[in-house]
Amino acid sequence: MSDDASARAAANAVARRSYGKLLAYLAADMHDVSAAEDALSEAFAAALADWPVHGCPDNPESWLMTVARRKGIDGVRRRRSGDAASVQLQAIADMRAECVDTGEEEIFPDRRLALLFACAHPAIEVGIRAPLMLQAVLGMDAKTIASAFLVSPEAMGKRLARAKQKIREAGIPFAIPERDAWNERLEGVLAAIYATYAEGWSDPDDADLMRRDLVDEAIFLARLLAELLPQEPETLGLLACMLYAEARRGARRNAQGEYVPLAEQDVRLWDARMVDEAEALLRRASTLKHIGRYQLEAALQSAHVERRRSGRNDWAPEVQLYDALHALTGSPVVALNRALAVAELEGVEAAVAILRGLSEDRRLADYQPYWAARAALFARVGDLHEALHAYDMAIGLARDPAVRRFLQRRQSEVATR
Repeated sequence: MSDDASARAAANAVARRSYGKLLAYLAADMHDVSAAEDALSEAFAAALADWPVHGCPDNPESWLMTVARRKGIDGVRRRRSGDAASVQLQAIADMRAECVDTGEEEIFPDRRLALLFACAHPAIEVGIRAPLMLQAVLGMDAKTIASAFLVSPEAMGKRLARAKQKIREAGIPFAIPERDAWNERLEGVLAAIYATYAEGWSDPDDADLMRRDLVDEAIFLARLLAELLPQEPETLGLLACMLYAEARRGARRNAQGEYVPLAEQDVRLWDARMVDEAEALLRRASTLKHIGRYQLEAALQSAHVERRRSGRNDWAPEVQLYDALHALTGSPVVALNRALAVAELEGVEAAVAILRGLSEDRRLADYQPYWAARAALFARVGDLHEALHAYDMAIGLARDPAVRRFLQRRQSEVATR
């Protein structure tokens, strides 16, 4: 590998590993997310220019933070003057005093959770809080976030820019709030972490390193949040929910790389220790006497695990949990998953009736699992025309090539009846 390629690879590796930590630290003291992003981007560009000549430094994080500080100071001088500039410049200069000098490197306080709570401030529009966290804390670009939240990249970019401007103009502090303010912001923080995991989960064969990092980052943040709020059952429920799903990662593909649905997975390939940890977290959450969305979602995962392991055919526990979750959230996705459970408990006709009721919900129009479920259920009741149409829609919306091939095989089976 050439020196330039090596430098680029090293910079990209640091970006994947440390972007959120560095940005959170820098933004907290600049009080300006956009300016911190600009300074950090310039620091990474400087790394690509410097490292091929002088080699990658022993501590690339410290090198990048030092350069980003300088770039941040230059940016403040360009954009501001007078007292406002003096205050911000002093804040940036004070960052160095907070670092712990170990002789060879600086240790930066991990402020990602503080930045998460800042992004969930009541002054920030509710609908943009999670996307803002994903970009500011985890470095996801607007296009990827837009895809996850089913909006155009242009619209998402404008909404993110407005939110960052709001943080700057309102002087929102980059700090973990007092305990009595945690609860009102916690829902947005949990939603962002869950959305991050879901985005990484969409690449089950780990071909995309950034998406794999998103999974690891989401679980790391959930663990950190559970440590910070050990008496908050929803933080435990969220971590349990993600661990249940992550435990099945190795069973989602067969030896040929083809997609394997949950009902057909080899349970021996599940990570038993991860499942046990999730079970322990869910039990601990249940002792705290407050039921919420993430505990119910984790309980559903637990029910699926227990049914597959035991061979139980009774779907009543799952339907009851879906009932509770739908009453709490009103989510059409929950209603869809409930219909699949109802098909096993009460029969396919009952499930199809639910789907017909969901067909007018525009939120499901581009939701690939809706069309896949619709295709499977209509095929089971013998409505082949509707099933084939639904398969066409599901195949067209599938981002995962393995899932697309799986659906195409199922569609071919229906077409030859």
